[in-house]
Amino acid sequence: MQSSTYLYLIAAIFIVLVATSVHIVGFRRLAAKVKASHSSVFERSALRRLKKPSRVLIPLLLLEAFLPTFRLPSDLTSELLHAGGIALIVILAWTAVVMTYVFEDVVLARYRIDVTDNLKARRIHTQIIVLRRVAVAAISVIAIGMVLLTFGQVRALGTGLLASAGLVGIVAAVAAKPTATNVVAGIQIAISQPIRIDDVVVVDGHWGRIEEIALTYVVVRVWDMRRLVLPISYLITNPFENWTKSSSDILGWVLLDVDFKAPIEEIRQAFVQILATSPNWDKNLARLQVVSSSSTTMQLRALMSARDSSTSWDLQCEVRERLIDFIASNYPDALPRTRTEFSRGLQK
Repeated sequence: MQSSTYLYLIAAIFIVLVATSVHIVGFRRLAAKVKASHSSVFERSALRRLKKPSRVLIPLLLLEAFLPTFRLPSDLTSELLHAGGIALIVILAWTAVVMTYVFEDVVLARYRIDVTDNLKARRIHTQIIVLRRVAVAAISVIAIGMVLLTFGQVRALGTGLLASAGLVGIVAAVAAKPTATNVVAGIQIAISQPIRIDDVVVVDGHWGRIEEIALTYVVVRVWDMRRLVLPISYLITNPFENWTKSSSDILGWVLLDVDFKAPIEEIRQAFVQILATSPNWDKNLARLQVVSSSSTTMQLRALMSARDSSTSWDLQCEVRERLIDFIASNYPDALPRTRTEFSRGLQK
């Protein structure tokens, strides 16, 4: 009996080696064929992502097929078939998860976000990424349930579980309320899209871009490269600024305090010339006006447009620097100053 067990073990190892060799040779040939031809995104993504699951799935299927031919004790055969069935459920769930990533690759390849007009692409990216994560979570839950149902003890407890389902459901709902709230908020964001991937936002005083939208949290990449991680429900229940909700175009402004003697028209012409020579200006809007005054100075606002928030920031800094240099070089008397008037006292 012991010698036959060794033979069966050697046969199982041989089957695994043969299946692995076939898998390696087959995938190498497929990879060479895909590389040589103008293959689609689906073919490239499927070949890359299905390589690992299929490496386990093919030997497992062969073992499951040949196992009944081994003359093993019925109890051992039953246990091995049960273990193989569990492994098959796990691998099939893994394959299903991988296919969601393949679907994501195919869709996102058609919509690039590294271009100027990327509003539609960012909308699609946000929806696909969030829905893919929901699908992965659903597949995982279904797979765990199917694995548990393979155990007879779990099926025998079904009646008792159903009888206590009300109490357990209430306890589970209370315990999982924060998670469930964030999951529902994630689905809501995928549908209504108050934010999208690469949106420029101001959240709780932090300026940054939406870097990642997970199922339960959002990552904001702040301008100084820090990451602000927020529960996704926070963005549903709290106000925030979205600078790219409908388009990436944005207006920037520069405020300058000058003396009342400042030549407004000359400064306005200099402002227009500065914009005309700047690559950051999108040539849509340029306006300089006196917007306020105090007892000692008046305030100029230079309003300008740019194609996105990053470019707008660079443009504002450039205009501020060059306007200050222009006024200081050509009209130094126009810089803010404090006037003091002295009067002689009455002589005795």
